[in-house]
Amino acid sequence: MILTLPQQRRPPLFRDDEPVVQGRSLLPGAREPGAVVPRFGDTEFWNFNGVLKRPANVNASMWKICFSLELVDPYWNLLARELMMLSFNPRHPAVLRSGVVLAGTSAPSTLAQIASRLRTAARWAHAKGLPAHPDAWTVDDLRQRITDLAAEGASADSVMNHVSGLKTLAAAAPALSLPWPTGDPWPGQSARQVARASSSLTLSTPTVPPATWFPLIRAAWAYIHNFAPDILHADLRHRELREVARLSPHGIDARLEEWLAEPENKVPVHAPATADEGSPVNWALLTLLLGYDPTLYTAFSDIKSPKKRRRRTLVLDAVAEGRTTAHALTGELAQVVRADGRTGPWHPGIGPQALFEARTALRDAAFTLVVGLSMMRDSEIHEILRDPVVEHYNTPAIASTKIKGTTDRPGKHWWIAEPLVEALAVAEAVSRHPERVFSPIRATRDDATLGGAEMLAAFVTFVNVGRDWTGLDEIPTTYIRPHMFRRTMAMLTDQFPGSEIATGIQLKHLAKRALANATTRGYAASDTEWAKYLGDALDNVKFRKIKDLYECHTAGEEIGFGPGAERVKDAFDQINATVKARNGDARTADTLLRTTRIHVRFGMLNNCTADHTNPVGAVCLENAIIPEGHTGPLDERCRPDRCANSMIGPEHLPIYDSHQRKQLQLINNPATPACRRDLAERELDITRNVLKMSGEPQ
Repeated sequence: MILTLPQQRRPPLFRDDEPVVQGRSLLPGAREPGAVVPRFGDTEFWNFNGVLKRPANVNASMWKICFSLELVDPYWNLLARELMMLSFNPRHPAVLRSGVVLAGTSAPSTLAQIASRLRTAARWAHAKGLPAHPDAWTVDDLRQRITDLAAEGASADSVMNHVSGLKTLAAAAPALSLPWPTGDPWPGQSARQVARASSSLTLSTPTVPPATWFPLIRAAWAYIHNFAPDILHADLRHRELREVARLSPHGIDARLEEWLAEPENKVPVHAPATADEGSPVNWALLTLLLGYDPTLYTAFSDIKSPKKRRRRTLVLDAVAEGRTTAHALTGELAQVVRADGRTGPWHPGIGPQALFEARTALRDAAFTLVVGLSMMRDSEIHEILRDPVVEHYNTPAIASTKIKGTTDRPGKHWWIAEPLVEALAVAEAVSRHPERVFSPIRATRDDATLGGAEMLAAFVTFVNVGRDWTGLDEIPTTYIRPHMFRRTMAMLTDQFPGSEIATGIQLKHLAKRALANATTRGYAASDTEWAKYLGDALDNVKFRKIKDLYECHTAGEEIGFGPGAERVKDAFDQINATVKARNGDARTADTLLRTTRIHVRFGMLNNCTADHTNPVGAVCLENAIIPEGHTGPLDERCRPDRCANSMIGPEHLPIYDSHQRKQLQLINNPATPACRRDLAERELDITRNVLKMSGEPQ
C-alpha cells in the first residue's frame, strides 16, 4: 500500500492495483489468470517483458522501467509513476475527465526516457542546492535547468528533449496529485525553438560513402552466392556428426584402427595461418569424425597412458605420411582468384570454430544485403519471420512488420529482387531461432536480440581479415549504421532511377522496386559524393553505348531513324573516314569517339541528340517555362515525332507498334467516351509519325 505523502494535494487518479497497460493487445501469457503485469502501485519497477510484444531489435532491459537512484525517493517515485501512467494511457477515463491532453507514448522504452530525465532533474537540483522536491521550485528554476544543460555542452536535440519533458509536466500538472511549478516555462515557444535546434528540412542522416558501399555489397553477395554452399554443407555435416556422437570412449581403439584403414580418411588439422605454414592435429574434430563427442579428445592427450600414447602415435604416423586435411567438414571449397593472382580455396579450412564464425558471417552478409538494397528499417528487418518471401502484386516481396510510429504493428510488404530472395534463404538456413530469420547464432533464450550496427561492423571486420584468402576488396572501416543504407538507396533510386548499380551482380529492376517502397522525401535528397561517383559512372556507360552504336553503324546495321539519327550517322562516318586516313585501329576510333562532341541522351521512347549547352531546335523548349538553374532539354515535354533532335532507335519501334494497336482498339471500341477517343486519335497521329520516320508499315 502506498503511503500518502504530506505534499499530495489529492489522491492519485489511478488505484494502486490498476494495470499500467490498458487499451493495448497483451501477450497470451499476460492474459492468463494470476499473470504478473505492471501495476500503478509497483514502486520498484514496471516489467513489460511477457506483457507487451517487444520489437526483435530491442533488448529486454529496455522493456523494464526501474525506479532506482533518485526515483527511490517517495516524492519523485510517485511523480514519475503518475507522469508515466498519464503518458501511457492518454485516453484513460480519469485522464479525460481531468482535461489533460498529452501526446502519449507508444512503447515502454519511451517511459525509460521519462524516468531518465526526471533522475537528471533531481540530481541537478541537489547539485545546485535547490529544495529536494519540485513543490518548492519555480518556473525560473526550470528555465535555469535548461540553461545549465546547454552550458554543459548538451546537444541541441538533447536539450530539446528535456524542454519537451518539462513542458509535458506543465501540461500534466492539473492531473498530478503532487505539486509542480505552475505554468509553461516557455509559453508560445516550441521545444525546438527553446533549444535553438535546427529546423532545416534537410535530413541529417548521411549516406554510406560509395567507397564503402560498393565493396561491402560485393562482399556480402560473394558470401551469399559463392561461399554459402560450402558453409551450409559444413554446417549440415557437423550437425549430423554431433547427433550420432557417442558420449563414452568405449571402443575408440578399434574404431580408430578401422578409420585409419580407409585410405580416403584424412586426419583433420587446424587451418594454417598462411598457405605455407604447417598445422597441428585438430584432436576434437578427429574425435567427432570417429563418432565420439568432441569433449572426449582427451583420449589422445595423456602421453603417460600407454593406450593414449598408442592412439596418438597412430594418428601422428598418418600425419607424417601426409594424410591430412584442413577441409574435413567441407571437402574441396569454391576456388577464387586472390589479390596476388593465385587461384585457391576461399578459406584456409572450416573447422567447428571457423564454422561458427562463418555462419555468423553469412547471417551478417544477408543482413547487409537486405538493409542495403530493400529500404527496410532496422526494426523491420529484425521482425522478418521464416518463409518471408511472398508475391505482392505479382512481384517478389518481403513480408514483415512496421514498428516505427505505430502501436498496432501492421504487416507490410517491401518489393525486392532475386539477390535478396537468395540472401533471405541463406539467413533462414543458418538461423536456429524457431521463428525469426535474423537471430543470434548462439542464444540461450529465444528472445535474445541483435544489433544491426554490430552486425555490419562485424561483417566488415570479418571480410577484411580474410581478404588474403577470399580475394575480396578491402572495405573501409567508416561509420555505417542501418538507417544510412535506407537513406543511400532512397537517394539512388530518386536521383538515378533508370540506372543499374554496378555492384558486380545484376540487380535487374531493384532500383524501380526500391523506389516503390515507402520513404520520406528527405531521404531522397542528393548527396555530393554519390553524385560525383555516379556522374562519372553514367558517363562511362553512355560512352559504351555510343561505342556500340558506332560499331553497329560501321558494320552496316541500322542504328536509328529521324533527323537526330542522321546527325549521329554523319559524325560516325567522319570518324570512320579519319580512322582510315590515319591507318588507325580500334584504339584510334575510341580516342576519336571520346573527343568528338556526340550528344546522345538514351531514353525509353527515343534518344535525344540535343546539345545541353545549346539545344537548338528542341521542341520541348518552345513556349516553356524553364526552371531556374536548368540547362538542356525538358524531358517531360519531349515530342519524338516533331523534334529535330529526336533519334528513334530500332529498340523503340516495338513500343510504338504496340501503342498504335492499343490506340486503334480504343478508337474502334464503341464504349470509349468521345473525349477519350479524341485523345487516342492524337496519340495515334504521334505514333504514326514516329513509325513513318522508320519506314515501318502503319
